[in-house]
Amino acid sequence: MGIARIARHLAAEGAARRRFPDSALDAIQKAIATGEATHRGQVCFAIEGALSPGELLRGRGARERAHEVFAHLRVWDTEHNSGVLIYVLVADRAIEIVADRGIGERVAESEWIAVCARLRERFQAGEFEPGAIAAVAEVSAILARHFPADGRPTANELPDRPVRL
Repeated sequence: MGIARIARHLAAEGAARRRFPDSALDAIQKAIATGEATHRGQVCFAIEGALSPGELLRGRGARERAHEVFAHLRVWDTEHNSGVLIYVLVADRAIEIVADRGIGERVAESEWIAVCARLRERFQAGEFEPGAIAAVAEVSAILARHFPADGRPTANELPDRPVRL
């Protein structure tokens, strides 16, 4: 763990709110709802500005934290094991996608990695809201290929509203 990482985390809390204001959360929520109409999955979007000092001292990385958030938000607790978390850790400029086991059996990890790479490029260009919306659309397209909507109404098991942690 380096001093630069600690400094980034100390300064990043406000950056998350600036990059993802309420209007951006509204737009991401709408994108999630629109996408979920095309598939049987459940998409959750979580934004975390920084890790706590204790987590930094323990050397926690974004992937480990994403799995913890996946559990905390109960993304794993869907009827068809069809939850997907898009996790953004602003301080580390990290993006992780965690998919439940029902999806993991059908979707290659390389597909999620490609979505993360494209989202990272958009974020590097300062395109936080449009990048997030595009990533949600990509995740929904992947889910629609593997878990298409079957015409029956499906329960919205996870809130569509992005979560700021």
